[in-house]
Amino acid sequence: MTKINLVIRPYRVCGVLAAAILAVAATATRAQGEPQNLPTTTLTVGMHSIRAQLARSPEQRQIGLMFRKEMPTQEGMLFVFEQPSPQCFWMRNTFIPLSIAFLADDGTVVNIADMQPQSDASHCSAKPVRFALEMNQGWFAKRGVKAGTRLTGPPFKQP
Repeated sequence: MTKINLVIRPYRVCGVLAAAILAVAATATRAQGEPQNLPTTTLTVGMHSIRAQLARSPEQRQIGLMFRKEMPTQEGMLFVFEQPSPQCFWMRNTFIPLSIAFLADDGTVVNIADMQPQSDASHCSAKPVRFALEMNQGWFAKRGVKAGTRLTGPPFKQP
């Protein structure tokens, strides 16, 4: 009986391990092929309100707005980093043109860049930042938002 147990246990462990690997692979595939739906916050700039999904974890930030075919006008994604550092973004697997605003801790726009769909071109912050906000391309320009403009909302430190 001992010999049988020794033979069965490795198969049982392998079966459990194989099931776990398949579950992780299925989750990774699902995450890589579908847009994510994250918790939101409301940001304000002037008289404009933004419903921003919050990408806080490295995995959420890596996926970002990938795989979306469209995004409502007043929606975007706020990328939240643990500490200020130079931030760079690209548009791999992102199908809609976006503009990105790099934001200081208090919500002040440091710089804005327009990004083209499915491009690996880097778009970087002009200085270390903790936040980056992606919106449909041209959203900031149409509303007069530029470097020095301040957004308000729960994520930002208020003076």
